[in-house]
Amino acid sequence: MNTTIHQRPAELLQQLLRFNTTNPPGNEAACIGFIRDLLAEYGVPSQLIEKADGRPNLIARLTGSGSAPPLLLQGHVDVVPTAGQSWTHPPFAGELHDGMIWGRGAVDMKGGVAIMLAAFLRAKAENASLPGDVILCILCDEEAGGDNGARFLCEERRDLFAGVRFAIGEFGGFSLQVAGRTLYPIMVSEKQICWMRVRFRGPGGHASSPIHDTAMIRAARAIQALDEHPLPVHITPAACAMFSGFAEALPEPAAGHFRDLMVAEKADAALEHLEPFRKIIAPLIRNTACPTIIAGGSKVNVIPSEVVMEVDGRLLPGMTPVDMTRELGSLVGEHAEIEIVRHDRGTPAPDMALYPTLADILCREDPGAAATPLLLGGVTDARFFAQIGIQTYGFLPMKFPPDFDFWSTVHAADERVPAGAILFGANAVFQALQRFGAAS
Repeated sequence: MNTTIHQRPAELLQQLLRFNTTNPPGNEAACIGFIRDLLAEYGVPSQLIEKADGRPNLIARLTGSGSAPPLLLQGHVDVVPTAGQSWTHPPFAGELHDGMIWGRGAVDMKGGVAIMLAAFLRAKAENASLPGDVILCILCDEEAGGDNGARFLCEERRDLFAGVRFAIGEFGGFSLQVAGRTLYPIMVSEKQICWMRVRFRGPGGHASSPIHDTAMIRAARAIQALDEHPLPVHITPAACAMFSGFAEALPEPAAGHFRDLMVAEKADAALEHLEPFRKIIAPLIRNTACPTIIAGGSKVNVIPSEVVMEVDGRLLPGMTPVDMTRELGSLVGEHAEIEIVRHDRGTPAPDMALYPTLADILCREDPGAAATPLLLGGVTDARFFAQIGIQTYGFLPMKFPPDFDFWSTVHAADERVPAGAILFGANAVFQALQRFGAAS
């Protein structure tokens, strides 16, 4: 029996990375089966629930004292593809080199799953005092929209999460070096998916006689407009919470730049002073619309009368597809027809009751550091749990070396994580399992 692996969370991550769970197609069954068998060795029963054959989700539960509502630990084991990427070390070997564990999913998010699983198994092995039940939910399909994973469970099996108020999941708790300070942003809110199809129509004909203002030209103008003119600035409460947290933790002049981010008229100028974090922060003050696919025409000598552009739109918290179509429509032109392809409602105003406890854990684990709220520019499975009343905190702590740029490897080649960061996170989450009752 292998009932000491919780003491070696980095080794646990290596084992998870060796399962190729690239989505599509996913193939999560073997990886989730490994987790099921590991839980069984610790004496923890679990159940597999699937919407699509071969795409299981796992649920396991530890019993607490009942003095607090159950706490959910949720994370996915599918990963994005590596095709076309050049890796220094094989992406599915889970190798350790110079203190770093290399592999697709090391950060997003098998590293997080290893952290949660190690803490969960430790709680079982040490018979830890838990203020409430702890539910472990290992999910499939997050990287392709979550339809077979979190969305399915929240819509069809919400009984599994009865009474849950808070969840721990991705994406936050990692260390970030800003103006000489170490910050640990804890995700409390995120943007919303708002995918669109924009259709352009115009005159067609024989390409030997070029026509002015065709559908192709209209699409090209729209793409150029989106590149040159960002959508309007909106400062949401979630962004204000994040920026004010950064401002309180940082020295001047960085603090002043974050305060300016909370004023719409000053926000873009403030971004100019916030390199290298501008790429992360800029999407948090406006809705975004990024053209990703364009299709039109079927023959080289025929001018198409219709061109279709797929646009990845992301809405700020509290905003709606109506806001997006209005803002996008002003840029793409009167001839464009905008269709909403998918809108996943986001999280409501965050329930911050557990936040002080999580922040305190991080500050105790890394004295001198500061925790801050985080608005995430992407989306996670938190959006589905939010629809059944569960507040997710992105709290999978990882303490990185000051010069380690993990952002550049997420979904890219050479994704990797320091082995020590996984141990740091497992210890922090184990403390959260013992202390989440404080929020009650």
